Amino acid sequence: MAVVLPPGSAVPQLPPSSPSPRPAPVARSRSHGANVLRRLVRNPVAMGAAAVIALLVLAAVLAPWIAPADPFATSMFKRLRPIGAPGFPLGTDELGRDMLSRLMLGGRLSLFMGIAPVLMAFVVGSAVGILAGYAGGRTNTVVMRCIDVLYAFPSVLLAIALSGALGAGIANALISLTVVFVPQIARIAESVTTQVRRSDYVDAARASGAPALTIVRRHVLGNVVGPIFVYATSLISVSMILASGLSFLGLGVKPPEPEWGLMLNTLRTAIYSQPWVAALPGALIFVTSVSFNMFADGLRQAMEVKR
Repeated sequence: MAVVLPPGSAVPQLPPSSPSPRPAPVARSRSHGANVLRRLVRNPVAMGAAAVIALLVLAAVLAPWIAPADPFATSMFKRLRPIGAPGFPLGTDELGRDMLSRLMLGGRLSLFMGIAPVLMAFVVGSAVGILAGYAGGRTNTVVMRCIDVLYAFPSVLLAIALSGALGAGIANALISLTVVFVPQIARIAESVTTQVRRSDYVDAARASGAPALTIVRRHVLGNVVGPIFVYATSLISVSMILASGLSFLGLGVKPPEPEWGLMLNTLRTAIYSQPWVAALPGALIFVTSVSFNMFADGLRQAMEVKR
């Protein structure tokens, strides 16, 4: 139907059409690992602990090149120098060796003895726990009852008993500590795997006819490795303390190799003459253990938050 305008009237002008708004870009969802890392970075306590650990690791790795003196050079004329003595910022030990150099080099064995047993126990304990948790039934009962036999012993007594039976040495101490931590990690792995095995997506994969190994590799491992890893990280501090205790008792590192626990043992006679020098290895063990605990706690908090 045509519209008739009266004479002399102007033709109305239509307003210019506004351009159609562009669709807003779709924000990409971050992966779970990226979210965990973002929350971990925003945790100042965890980042402070990570900085301390990184500094200790860096000093231990670069010790042969940045140590101010030969950590094995002895001098009975320079024995038990106090902290701040000329040429010896942290004093000397009972044989006149530079404490700063020995502490830096001793960090290698101390950190290695703290991390290596937990790493080996993480692999073995995770495999045992996942097997028992996914299989269930009699397999779970037999495996976990065998694990409970080792888990019933206190960690310190079991480590001392195994090291005493195997003999002193780094390799035997590593084996002893690994045996101590395998039951603890296996129990966590079995508990987490049992929960995941009862989930709907695992039932759907099983109903589709997928092999058990494929289900474990694709659907179970990705959901259980995170909690097991967080728990294993918290065991590093315990491993360091136990390894230092074995060296203190003469069941770990042998002299003259520097190691913080062994240095505590050799300096115990100087506790009355130079208490601050004698306390330095113990202070480093304490600081490192607390740093690993704080970092593990921050990692656990970052992984528990779900958004």
